[in-house]
Amino acid sequence: QVQLVESGGGSVQSGGSLRLSCVASGYTFSGNAMGWFRQAPGKEREGVAAIDVDGSAYYVDSVKDRFTISQDNAKNTLYLQMKSLKPEDTAMYYCAAGHPWGAWYRVAGLSARFAYWGQGTQVTVSS
Repeated sequence: QVQLVESGGGSVQSGGSLRLSCVASGYTFSGNAMGWFRQAPGKEREGVAAIDVDGSAYYVDSVKDRFTISQDNAKNTLYLQMKSLKPEDTAMYYCAAGHPWGAWYRVAGLSARFAYWGQGTQVTVSS
């Protein structure tokens, strides 16, 4: 059974930083895309950053140069380093793991199938 558990969210002031982590169990990172999505109240879920199977990273324009996605295959952990946070980054952040039978999602220039989702971690940025 695949399980994704996010952590690292919290409340910060504008300009602050946070690092989100997503630990996966029952799942192999190798050969699968991984991604971070976010959903703010009243808005649709948005793909923020993703790593393709070849290691290429993709970012939505609004977070480029501020967020960095990375993964540690040995620890089965996905990270999202966020800096220069803005109030508009406030949202629930979800980790997503790819699988061939998952639904298609687009994250910037990457289209990939994501099948597994974590429970989310809240990020709140105050001005």
